[in-house]
Amino acid sequence: MTKPLASRIALVTGASRGIGYATALALAKAGAHIVAVARTQGGLEELDDEIRKDGGSATLVPLSLTDSDGIARLGAALHERHGKVDILVGNAGVAGPSSPLGHIDLKSWNDVMAVNVTANFQLIRCIEPLLKVSDAGRAVFITSGAANKAMAYLGPYAASKAALETLVRVWANETASTKLRVNLFNPGPIRTRMRAAVFPGEDPMDLDTPEQAAEFIVPMCMPEWNETGKFYDYPSRKLMSFHPPA
Repeated sequence: MTKPLASRIALVTGASRGIGYATALALAKAGAHIVAVARTQGGLEELDDEIRKDGGSATLVPLSLTDSDGIARLGAALHERHGKVDILVGNAGVAGPSSPLGHIDLKSWNDVMAVNVTANFQLIRCIEPLLKVSDAGRAVFITSGAANKAMAYLGPYAASKAALETLVRVWANETASTKLRVNLFNPGPIRTRMRAAVFPGEDPMDLDTPEQAAEFIVPMCMPEWNETGKFYDYPSRKLMSFHPPA
């Protein structure tokens, strides 16, 4: 039986662990060829082994997303090899320091913005032409409830995710008349290494796994998914629209 994502190319960032790893694996099981991007070579090789066990295929791209030229080269290489990208999952992110704003140095702030915002802007710039070639280009970016809760001591992370949400919504509006569909996914509290670092007192066994969240990201990557500019909130299992402030 033909898999639903057979012959489709899926680019996943932060694919070496956590939600990125689980989503890449789930998309591969659905038949997509995975272009897996992460800094950690070992994690990428582990992912490749798992994908191959299920008869899938992957291209491993060890790359720091702070390397804007590297993202541009990746876009050019994908154009040359595949001529298109069908799915983009912008998952890579960093938590940054957990401190009062006045105690955070400029470098730490810039480091968070570089990965959580600027890298995704560069991905949009470099991958949009390839997504538009697809008959059903789909893009999903991983956000956080921190973007609208404005949680104390998580300033750089919260601000970066708020910026990411606006960036993605602008892109969705710019591409609304095309076949490209662009959305956000909020996983909420998930059993990941990053979550454990930010909330060390939390029992990870009380949280859902990345694999459980990935089950809800995959449908947003399917050709039949038609919503754009929306926000899927995994904790409530609801697809939401954005509204102006009350």
